[in-house]
Amino acid sequence: MVELKSGLAATTIPLVQNGKPNAILAFSQEISTIPDVIKLTVGEPDFNTPEHIKQAGIESIANNESHYGPSNGTVALRENAATFLNSHYGTQYDADEIIATIGVTEAIYVTFKTILNAGDEVIIPTPNFPLYAGAITFVGGKVVNVNTTATDFKLTPDQLRETLTTHPNAKALVITSPGNPTGVIYSKSELEALVAVIRETNLFVVSDEIYSELVFDQNHVSLAALLPEQTILFNGVSKSHAMTGYRIGIIAAPADLINQLAIVHQLIVTAPTNAAVAAATEAFGAGADDAATTGMRVEYQRRRDALLAAVKTAGLTYAYPGGAFYLWFKAPADGLQDWDLVRDIAQKAKVGLIPGLAFGEDGRGWLRASYATRYEDVVEAGQRLVNYFGGQDEN
Repeated sequence: MVELKSGLAATTIPLVQNGKPNAILAFSQEISTIPDVIKLTVGEPDFNTPEHIKQAGIESIANNESHYGPSNGTVALRENAATFLNSHYGTQYDADEIIATIGVTEAIYVTFKTILNAGDEVIIPTPNFPLYAGAITFVGGKVVNVNTTATDFKLTPDQLRETLTTHPNAKALVITSPGNPTGVIYSKSELEALVAVIRETNLFVVSDEIYSELVFDQNHVSLAALLPEQTILFNGVSKSHAMTGYRIGIIAAPADLINQLAIVHQLIVTAPTNAAVAAATEAFGAGADDAATTGMRVEYQRRRDALLAAVKTAGLTYAYPGGAFYLWFKAPADGLQDWDLVRDIAQKAKVGLIPGLAFGEDGRGWLRASYATRYEDVVEAGQRLVNYFGGQDEN
């Protein structure tokens, strides 16, 4: 083992020195040693990538596409991505308004590094995925949390107006629909009401729509179709096509802004991997509406319905899961809470859940279950939770 020279460790930036590993992944690994545990912890599709998409990546390797590719992604990828967004969600993007990123994770960092000066504020409806607050803080911005628990986990126009009154110089607003951890989606009328407020401001709107193809009870509505001039849109193939390991996300935004985002993107990664780009090109093209991805969505809905039925039987309060593959429900107030509770559930019921506290203080007292696992396991996990919580009657 190589030891760092004495004194150097203390010279790194405090945010890194005081940082902690991803709590969700760490807990999922922690409970892996429990015999027969069913883990509803990590939000990752359990399906295989469709065969024709895999073949596109294989062909890229076979054709010796081993040199640096275009920094923003190939023209073919960006054209297919723009067509996908425009045909599915009514946006009006051109290929030159797309950047292929190393997953939405890179898209988040690139965006905030581009638009935020030190001290700039970003409004985040909470609870939300912790990566946002982490990235904002890391680039010197400040997070303004807005607790949406009382409004069905959706930001309302009144909440936004009130927040802008106390934070009039806020630089950006984050909207995630479908949401992680809640699975909640915004309707068209709800987004239009928010847009009416946002148009009165110079806010950037960061719209994370990576779960847009996993909407079950209504059509997905993109903020970029309603407010393109202020929206920075995130999407990708990770969730929709079971391609998390390919690491291809996209940023879509007006061309003037894309050109600035591209500068930061190129400094960080140079270019995405050619084989992954080829596979994503196929996913956004021939794979845009194929039977495999439709089948995934149908199966996720079947799993959601099974787990939701169990939570109802257990008599637990929940947020209605209109999309993604998460169910967000409230733990009984008179027992163990948060990390103590999920460890107890893992040991006694042999079901792995993530406490809402992992998604910020406003998630305290809630639990997230990911149903991105086999239907049979979801059904069994649901029954184990019913037994654990002792529910009898559906509420």
